[in-house]
Amino acid sequence: MSERTSLSHPSPNGSRPRPPAAVPSAPERRHVPFDPELRDVLDEFGPQPPLTAADIPGLRSATDAGKVTDEALRAAGAVRIEEHVASGRRDRSEVRLLVCRPARGAAPHPVIYHVHGGGMIAGTRRHLLSDALTWLRELSAVIVSVEYRLAPEHPYPAALEDCRTGLEWTVDRAPEWHADPRRTVVVGASAGGGLAAGLALLARDRGGPRTAGQMLLSPMLDDRNDSPSSRQLAGLGMWDRASNAVAWHALLGAEAGGPDVSCYAAPARAGDLSGLPPAYLDTGSAETFRDETVAYAGALWRDGGRCELHVWPGGFHGSDQLVPQAELSRRAKAARLRWLRALLT
Repeated sequence: MSERTSLSHPSPNGSRPRPPAAVPSAPERRHVPFDPELRDVLDEFGPQPPLTAADIPGLRSATDAGKVTDEALRAAGAVRIEEHVASGRRDRSEVRLLVCRPARGAAPHPVIYHVHGGGMIAGTRRHLLSDALTWLRELSAVIVSVEYRLAPEHPYPAALEDCRTGLEWTVDRAPEWHADPRRTVVVGASAGGGLAAGLALLARDRGGPRTAGQMLLSPMLDDRNDSPSSRQLAGLGMWDRASNAVAWHALLGAEAGGPDVSCYAAPARAGDLSGLPPAYLDTGSAETFRDETVAYAGALWRDGGRCELHVWPGGFHGSDQLVPQAELSRRAKAARLRWLRALLT
């Protein structure tokens, strides 16, 4: 999800956020301590007010202001960029995709299908691409970043169907870029991680491209929003339980948290995680989504899946993007690259 900051500091994407409101403190509640280097940054930003439905337009404006430019994408000629539109096979939707290809490098290239974060309510295909561009350079990979319809204007299953359309289009077009569709990994952070997990379940159960792997980074998996970590960290960090409830309600309406939510919308609801591609999951220990991420990894192992899990001590939601120079962020980014390299090369 996109980070929001106090009035005195620009957000990581350069926008000016709204003033912070008072957030109730809970001195009696014990929570996992933040990494000291990350805590210093949080202290500078100050308490973050929980998101409300009325804040969604402002959140979108903030993330839109952080779109990466063509000049930055091209990396002094090292990257070729293309914009495409894919037509939905199951509806009349048009799905926009950004394709970044290495100008040089050995073919066939692996493919990284990038699903942006933003709580299902914000973000674009040009949102939070710094890690993907590193993977392009280090792995000679083609990056395809999908832009999906956002809630609440477009509730479930619009976003998932757009991601599915984009993935089908990507696999079909990969040979044109001298890429190997069999070496496609779906990567998503936060809301993008939930959508990536939903795509894997959808492909297994209803047919569709089977990918070589799924990378789920602090994924938004469980609409019930009632894990110990979500309660422990309420009012703390950059995305808490109250903000999460607003996002899930935007996506699912009154059904959020109820008994009839589909596992494709909230993958934590899946009773069977067998037959899925190898997975990489990571989260921070001081993170709202910590326990649902750990539980999902456990369910993958329970059902015989291949999964690598990292819980970064003291990391909070989006800390690797907000403070990329921190030692903990560098360790997390290096581990992700190692996993992708081993899987794809």
